[in-house]
Amino acid sequence: MSKVENFLTPNDEQEIVDAIKKAEKNTSGEIRVHIEASTKLDHYERALEVFYFLEMDKTNQQNGVLIYVAVHDHKFVICGDKGINEAVPNDFWNTTKEIMQAHFKKGDFKQGLIDGILTAGEELKAHFPWQVDDENELSNQISKG
Repeated sequence: MSKVENFLTPNDEQEIVDAIKKAEKNTSGEIRVHIEASTKLDHYERALEVFYFLEMDKTNQQNGVLIYVAVHDHKFVICGDKGINEAVPNDFWNTTKEIMQAHFKKGDFKQGLIDGILTAGEELKAHFPWQVDDENELSNQISKG
């Protein structure tokens, strides 16, 4: 088995998907998680590549958020779409990153992702509150590369 397959159990993955659903109930923002073993690219550049591959740039309000994890490299990136980046300060994701890093340093990747997702959802809610006509525009499933 690869490091990606061992990174999270099926139960862990379901709990993460449930966290995405919970976070998205309060915001029109769309949150996705992508996990892969490693990349030879700069991690931010790779996260952007995945962001566009997953068509996260096609949401109505341009408010998709990708949490990208390179397991073997021990790196993660949070990137938001144009609509988010134009609406928030530059350090917007720092709180989410710090929460995730604290869990990751202890090896608790599932809880780091869950808490990061829920925090991101709360942060998005202030700028992109859920509206009656909102629909889930992107899959909540974890993608893997």
